[in-house]
Amino acid sequence: MIGYNETIEEFLAQHSADVEEAVRKAAAAEIMPRFRQLAEDEIDQKNGPHDLVTDADRLAEQYLTEALGALLPGSVVVGEEAVHANPASYDAIRGDAPVWIIDPVDGTRQFVHGDTGFCTLVALAHRGVLLASWTYAPALDQLATAIRGQGAFLDGERLYSGAPEPGRDLEVATSHPDYTTDEQKHALLGLWTDGVRPRACGSAGLEYLAIARGELDATAFSWEAAWDHAAGLLLVEEAGGAHLTRAGEPFRITGGNDLPFTTARDAATARRVRELLSGAA
Repeated sequence: MIGYNETIEEFLAQHSADVEEAVRKAAAAEIMPRFRQLAEDEIDQKNGPHDLVTDADRLAEQYLTEALGALLPGSVVVGEEAVHANPASYDAIRGDAPVWIIDPVDGTRQFVHGDTGFCTLVALAHRGVLLASWTYAPALDQLATAIRGQGAFLDGERLYSGAPEPGRDLEVATSHPDYTTDEQKHALLGLWTDGVRPRACGSAGLEYLAIARGELDATAFSWEAAWDHAAGLLLVEEAGGAHLTRAGEPFRITGGNDLPFTTARDAATARRVRELLSGAA
């Protein structure tokens, strides 16, 4: 089995461009031909009308599972659609093998409605540590990448999240209420205060990219599914941002987090939003 840490770093140095190519090819083969061309029988509901899945999700995940597994022998895949079919497969995130974390179409609702605000998310992790990520918005032809310790980039340009401009309201993207418990709803109400401008989130991956670009100040999310967060968390970290759970700890992709949690452009903003979510402000 591949060893942590040096061997994976060597793999990334040699094959990060191959991962990028696989992500682009998956989108070109399985996602974009169906964009604004979906038939009714290509769309299903998983857990209600706000949780959709399409043939593009399933086939793009299958493509990436095969391609990424071949690139890194001994690795395993945790994909959104595979976990839906077999929830026990999620446990691989906590295992000893390198794990690819895949969301084939993040923002499926937007994809179904013909909106360009969707993306493909891939992250590589080992023993709970995020090592690399790829965020690809095929309808916008934008690709953001991050490798731990090497920075975050959008189409080859370095990303710096920076600090919010003093004196203006913080813009915070928040969870959809359908995905929150009563306790989490109460915590999120802390954002409705002077100096904060909460709004509903779109594609989680693109919200993380907006933070890394300095276009959004923070998120406040109430669910743990690693495929939604892994790629974006590393992207924001490498752009200079930070993330905290309500307990004041960094978010763990292995689970057990005190939710909601925040990801923000800088550490000070993360602390401010965390205080609002915990009622400590």
